[in-house]
Amino acid sequence: MSDLGHVLVLAGGLSYEREVSLRSGRRVSEVLRAVEVDVETRDADATLVPAVLADPPDAVFVTLHGGSGEDGAIRSVLELLGLPYVGADPDACRVAYDKPTAKAVIRSVGLHTPDSVALPKETFHDLGASAVLSRIIDRLGLPLFVKPARGGSALGASMVRTAEELPAAMVGCFAYGDTALIERYIEGVEVSVSVVDLGDGPEALPPVEIVADGGVYDYAARYTAGRTEFFAPARLTPDLIAACERTAVTAHNALGLRDLSRTDLIVDADGQCHFLEVNVAPGMTETSLFPMAVESAGRDLGTLCRGLLQAAAGRR
Repeated sequence: MSDLGHVLVLAGGLSYEREVSLRSGRRVSEVLRAVEVDVETRDADATLVPAVLADPPDAVFVTLHGGSGEDGAIRSVLELLGLPYVGADPDACRVAYDKPTAKAVIRSVGLHTPDSVALPKETFHDLGASAVLSRIIDRLGLPLFVKPARGGSALGASMVRTAEELPAAMVGCFAYGDTALIERYIEGVEVSVSVVDLGDGPEALPPVEIVADGGVYDYAARYTAGRTEFFAPARLTPDLIAACERTAVTAHNALGLRDLSRTDLIVDADGQCHFLEVNVAPGMTETSLFPMAVESAGRDLGTLCRGLLQAAAGRR
């Protein structure tokens, strides 16, 4: 573990999730200052490289969501600059950020994930939308959940309960990405499990249960106070909580992640955990799940973030 001089929090960027990223960056900066860390906050723009070359930080905390913040691109630049950072390396990010690829890895280690099909926009149009959508429903049934294959914050995601709703859901999805992931919807308890590793191996924080107003944890439900009820820890039996935690740690390891991650799961009526997706740069806003899990574990967010930065700086 290394002592910290000054650290850099990266927030903003140009993805659809810019506003959420700015809020995450502000929160991380505030809690780090509260534990006496010298923090500089910067956007990922044309001023970044000259600034860090002139005054290199001891470590970087990436709170960029979507796009370059989670697909490995900005982390590749940080490695070119020789700057240690909190979070997964570029190769692991690329795998985790692409949901169909991540699901394939998850299946390979024996975890459950909903049946799905990934459909690029070109295929959707070239083969005839009506015929393709009909076959999707024949194979996966209803209800379905449609979301972009890459991206977060539930942007472009929607529930499909009837065949008539599927075309509009696809159009909405393609507004945020070129490939749609159409999954069989699993009824059950939605939970999120955060994983942290301060150098002694990954450990799961208490699962957070999500009960969204209207039943769908969409963008508005995520970032509008009062739209969603959270229970931390989740209202599950000790055995189910342990199963969720094992699933999240297994996913973290299988995907080659590092330092922190957040895995979203559904626990069905039979007590089976189903992997939905993983986030390599969990939200840190006032309504985000990672800070709720930290608080539920009786830990201080600023102290934890400082520990993650110290572990990153130690890799220099």
